[in-house]
Amino acid sequence: MSPSDNALKPWPYPRWIAHRGAGKLAPENTLAAFRLGAQHGYRMFECDAKLSSDGTVFLLHDDTLERTTDGQGIAGEQPWSSLSRRDAGSWHSRQHTGETLPTLAAVAHFCRANACLLNIEIKPTPGLEEVTGREVALEAARLWEGANLPPLLTSFQPHALAGAQAVQRFLAKQPAAFRWPAPRSRRPNCRVACCWNRCGTAGWTSPGSWVVKRWSATRCSGTPR
Repeated sequence: MSPSDNALKPWPYPRWIAHRGAGKLAPENTLAAFRLGAQHGYRMFECDAKLSSDGTVFLLHDDTLERTTDGQGIAGEQPWSSLSRRDAGSWHSRQHTGETLPTLAAVAHFCRANACLLNIEIKPTPGLEEVTGREVALEAARLWEGANLPPLLTSFQPHALAGAQAVQRFLAKQPAAFRWPAPRSRRPNCRVACCWNRCGTAGWTSPGSWVVKRWSATRCSGTPR
């Protein structure tokens, strides 16, 4: 971290981020959620990304499929050809029946076409933390090549962050740390340390709160607006 607050760049991302696309208004981590979130005026989204057994980066929060799809078992142990056929919408509401799990590529296409930003929360299958971090960062680098502001990569898994950090051709372009705007924080000196920084990671736990997590598990919270 920089020893001087003045050396830290202003936070470049929106302070309001639509959690998993549209919170609880649509099936989480689906394109339907992203479309609804955009209709509500959001210009940045958070999503959860993991790997299929054959290496496709796709969106899903849980390790298993049961809660948000009609599938069963550990998602990361199944190929994309099977995961892509899962119904990821009917658990939420009848109108979303047939909504599928999206790939990160599909989400990138939506975001870039609609001038939206993204926070990719790396959610590895247990035991695949480092490889998941690496592959998600590589895919993000490919999908957002040439973007003025690439996605923010975050995780609460240090080994996933280490894997992402190793992708230097992408992460080397990113700033190491930002200063959170003081009037919006309970602690004026709170800083957001991003995943490519040696100190740790930043991530939002809900639309109304944020967390700074470092290797030492130091935390501070505030209310973004």
